[in-house]
Amino acid sequence: MHGIPDGRVLKDGDVVSVDCGAEVGGYHGDAAITFAVGEADADAVRLMDVTRTALERAIEQARPGGRMGDISYAVMRTAREAGYGILQGCGGHGIGTRMHEAPDVPNVGRPGRGLLLQEGLTIAIEPMFHEGGRDAAEVLPDGWSIATADGSRAAHFEHTVAITADGPVVLTLP
Repeated sequence: MHGIPDGRVLKDGDVVSVDCGAEVGGYHGDAAITFAVGEADADAVRLMDVTRTALERAIEQARPGGRMGDISYAVMRTAREAGYGILQGCGGHGIGTRMHEAPDVPNVGRPGRGLLLQEGLTIAIEPMFHEGGRDAAEVLPDGWSIATADGSRAAHFEHTVAITADGPVVLTLP
C-alpha cells in the first residue's frame, strides 16, 4: 500500500502507488498517484477511480470555517458507499516547513467535528482504500511500508492543499 520499493518486478495488471515529496525554498509538498501497469481489470480501475474521487470530494471541504471532520467524512463516505476498506491509522497530515506536521488529517471522521479550518493552513489529504473488508493495516519490518492486513489491492491518491479565503488551492497539481 505504502512503502519503499523492495526489488519486486512489476507485471501487467499490477496496481502501483507512487508517493513523492519535495522541498522547495524551505517548504514541503507531498503527492501520490496510483496507476496500473499495462492493462488493469475493471475492479482495479474502479478502486483507483473511487479513491481519486474521495480525494476530490475531500479537497472541496478544505475551506475556512469548515472542520477537519468534514474532510475526513468526505473520504470515509466515499469509501463506504463503494464498499472499500480504509486503512486504519493511515491518513494525511499538516505540511509546511516540515514534511509531516500537525494536524493529522484522518480518513475517517464525523462532519462538523474536529479542528476548525482556518485560512493559511496547509495539509496533505491522502485517501487510502483497499478492496478487502477489514480496515486493518500492517506495518512491515522496514518500519515505513504498510500493507493491507488481508493482502487485498489498495489505491492511494494525495495532494498538498492550501486553505485560502477563496477556497482550497491544490499546490501539487502537475
